[in-house]
Amino acid sequence: MPCERAQQLEAYLDGELDAAGAAEVERHLETCGECRNAKAELERLRTALREKATYHRAGPQLRARIGASLDKEMPRKAIIRRFPRARAAFAGAAGGAMATALAASLAFFFLVPASGDPLITDITNAHLRSLASEHLIDVVSTDRHTVKPWLAAHADLSPPVADFSRQGFKLIGGRVDFLEGVRAAVTVYRHGAHIVNVFAWANYSEELPDFATRNGYHIVFWRSGNLTFCAISDTSIDDILALSRLLKGLSQTDARE
Repeated sequence: MPCERAQQLEAYLDGELDAAGAAEVERHLETCGECRNAKAELERLRTALREKATYHRAGPQLRARIGASLDKEMPRKAIIRRFPRARAAFAGAAGGAMATALAASLAFFFLVPASGDPLITDITNAHLRSLASEHLIDVVSTDRHTVKPWLAAHADLSPPVADFSRQGFKLIGGRVDFLEGVRAAVTVYRHGAHIVNVFAWANYSEELPDFATRNGYHIVFWRSGNLTFCAISDTSIDDILALSRLLKGLSQTDARE
């Protein structure tokens, strides 16, 4: 019979457990070989998805047909929100090439059509890919002293990072992504049931709006020094603005230090 704790492994690897829950899983892993093997298998699956899942942008006519077909079934936003609940079944049943193909297909279907500002399209698509794949987080941690140095080493820039759990924004990790071919550091927060991706990249010279909305996702932009930031989520615009103010304050503190 499978160990009952095995069902917690995905939540642990995705940074969805609080500090006490994560510590409990780590203590269990010290004595349960079955769960250690399951954890190793999940980590191999995550690595395969990141390294082998390919990304191809569909043509506008194909995207339009796919979007129209999905809209007939249910609202696009509802489909995206329902997907994370299927991750446990996906991870348990899929293996190797099947998992890679499934993750690639989901990212492919959810991409929004290119129109208007290409940067906003890229930000929205990067956000959707992170929700529809195992590439939401590269470094799983609630500790700024773990996430910030990791981003500095892998993204070649050091954005402000903090856990704002008291204000309702829990730091769950970070990753490296790309916007219009430029490497960006991404800090990932959980706000209730919502994920907020905060992108940071350097030396962007073009004019930016204060905020934008695309396919139900709100995007807030700001600058600090030579860094450009944007936060994107399907939570309310007021919530994203609140997080942006917290990060702006943190940027000022970092600059004084």
